[in-house]
Amino acid sequence: MSHTTLPKIELHMHLEGAAPPAFVRGLAAEKGLRLDGVFDERGHYAYADFNEFLKVYEAATAVLKSPEDYRRLTREVLARAAEHGVIYTESFLSPDFCGGGDVGAWRDYLAAMQEAAAEAEAQDGITMRGVITCIRHFGPDAARPIARCAAETAGDFITGFGIAGAEMVGRPGDYAWAFDCAREAGLRLTAHAGEWGGPDMVADTIRDLKVERIGHGIRAIEDLALVDQLAEDGIVLEVCPGSNVALRAVSSWQAHPIEKLRARGVKVTISTDDPPFFHTTMTHEYDRLADVFGWNEDDFHDLNHVALDAAFCDAPTRAALAKRLDAAR
Repeated sequence: MSHTTLPKIELHMHLEGAAPPAFVRGLAAEKGLRLDGVFDERGHYAYADFNEFLKVYEAATAVLKSPEDYRRLTREVLARAAEHGVIYTESFLSPDFCGGGDVGAWRDYLAAMQEAAAEAEAQDGITMRGVITCIRHFGPDAARPIARCAAETAGDFITGFGIAGAEMVGRPGDYAWAFDCAREAGLRLTAHAGEWGGPDMVADTIRDLKVERIGHGIRAIEDLALVDQLAEDGIVLEVCPGSNVALRAVSSWQAHPIEKLRARGVKVTISTDDPPFFHTTMTHEYDRLADVFGWNEDDFHDLNHVALDAAFCDAPTRAALAKRLDAAR
């Protein structure tokens, strides 16, 4: 079986960050909006470093202005993921970009995304769940209304809460109120950490926000005692190797610590993060991991079961997905 058709579970993908450049350009043209500095001469997203990446990301996202825009985006993103064998994806959704943190406006956006997700499940066989994320560099006060949006819409579709954005702004504990609010609403928790911040950022995030998953987490490798603690506690890392290489969080695929983390017993999973920004797909991630680390179909099967066990979905959904993973063996 090729890596393209292998069924896959993806836990770390930003909805807006998965918008193909052509989709964003088309939407901008429909609205008569200019997108200066967003694309290079080949039509790809243009940025030189992580801070520029954030600016370009937010400029591209500004084209998305209505629930209908998000319905179309969701449908496009899920269709593309399904082409690469993804049968379940957890997408980070940001009410900051969907009504500015107003619960009523957020409900309208959410309804549109759910409609597209239901259509994708019926037509493309891909199941989506939403993980609401506050944006770290917007600050702790801005995280509170986002957590309220999450708490008010928690349920079968919105199943998790997290934090994304510029990791070096503030400390994890500054956002504890938002995470406490989400936890009390029954949402499961993840947080970006250890992509740019060192092992201390990973440790502080787990301690202060009480998360069960960490987005990226790769710099934990610099503290082997922390690595062993992650393994012992069953903390799952949502690793996005292609993203880490593209943004130069690591120097190369060969230098990526995912193999060392896994060999030491840490639960790792594979995701694309913001696939068109990093010229990647889930197929590409699997191909490179196979080339660089010699991972085979058994490795990928195990990884997908780790991801499925860590997924923020209910038991019936998990059981149905497990059957699809096992049927492909």
